[in-house]
Amino acid sequence: MVFAYYKKLSRQNQAIYRKSDAKETIHLSKPELFYDHICTLQEGLELADRRMTENTANSLLNAMAVHIAAPDMHIRVLSSRPSNDEEELHGLYEPVELDKKARITVWMRTAKHKKIVAFRSFLRTLLHEFCHHLDYEYFLFEDSFHTQGFFKREAHLFRQLLNEEEKEPKVFVQT
Repeated sequence: MVFAYYKKLSRQNQAIYRKSDAKETIHLSKPELFYDHICTLQEGLELADRRMTENTANSLLNAMAVHIAAPDMHIRVLSSRPSNDEEELHGLYEPVELDKKARITVWMRTAKHKKIVAFRSFLRTLLHEFCHHLDYEYFLFEDSFHTQGFFKREAHLFRQLLNEEEKEPKVFVQT
């Protein structure tokens, strides 16, 4: 399935789009390796501890990258989301440039009310930006499009990390 903007893409970008759309999963052979990171990430958010959240996000995504043999990256967690009159930015991916690592930036507070972002939303944003990283650095696409396959890859990672592979979602509780 293609989104409306597909027809406006160049022939080369349409080919990239189709390749992206065809990839629907990113399999983590041992997702349980990341469960402690997930618990600590949730705890950092609940405590509104930016440094703890940032350190855990770095550990989590880079451990996942190593697990699937993708290059590492730098993750920044900043305070309140930037916004304008219509929208607020949830996450930002900056590809590798010259001698600098790729960088993911996410924000832990909403723009308008400065409330801590819900854990599941925060994790989805992290994984969304991680999928952009994988598009460029693992799949070696020349661009990263929001295809249906892209969103399926993001959702697949999310379900694995929260141990929600079955139809009935499980509550993820730290013990």
